[in-house]
Amino acid sequence: MSTTFSGQVALVTGGAAGIGRTTAAAFAREGLNVVVADMDKDGGEETVAAIKAAGGNAIFVPCDVTKESDVQWLIETTCSTYGSVDYAFNNAGIDIEKGELSKGTEDEFDSIMAVNVKGVWLCMKHQITQMITQGGGTIVNTSSIGGLGAAPNMSIYCASKHAVIGLTKSAAVENARNGIRINAVCPGVIDTNMFNRSRMFDRSEVSASETRARVNAIHPMDRIGTAEEISDAVLYLCSDGASFITGHTLSVDGGLNAK
Repeated sequence: MSTTFSGQVALVTGGAAGIGRTTAAAFAREGLNVVVADMDKDGGEETVAAIKAAGGNAIFVPCDVTKESDVQWLIETTCSTYGSVDYAFNNAGIDIEKGELSKGTEDEFDSIMAVNVKGVWLCMKHQITQMITQGGGTIVNTSSIGGLGAAPNMSIYCASKHAVIGLTKSAAVENARNGIRINAVCPGVIDTNMFNRSRMFDRSEVSASETRARVNAIHPMDRIGTAEEISDAVLYLCSDGASFITGHTLSVDGGLNAK
């Protein structure tokens, strides 16, 4: 199986930390020019600095994926700097819910849907337009294991990740003859700052170590995943080795979706 890359340029949204940062670094190690996009300027620049320190090429572009003008500028900057958008990893996302659906707020709903759904839609809209012009490309969107089933106490987030899968599959079919492959990766619980700062650790009656043990136990492999395991999946879906894969949702979840 080939895991080589025919293209030269990778764009990563939500690249300031966690899965995004790890995947940006992985693209750079493969010799690709990397564009790191995020609202977190300091974090994004730290990602770029780390890539450059390791001998790679990268730039940071500040971007709010909920604003079309920002996304347009991101694509224009990528192309003016490196000439194309060969691979795009639409990873920017948020989870700010505080509990059950009946206790949610309109602000929570609007914010989550704006980033997780509108943001992916806007990025794909402009990435696809560019990829058609250049003759092809590959897109991977971050959904979630929650996008394949239920996620109690995370109903808005869950709905947003189901929507990402719908966008992915529909756009993949629309563009299959345009030389553009579009897939989604569905992580289980991953050991990132977002997880470690999650509300699961706010329960005073349960220690942090017990909370982590409980989360480990819901995965058949009895552990949560790493950001590197998600980046490996993303790079595979972008690689020449996945040339006949489009419209697919790849679970990287320690067997959780198989239960």
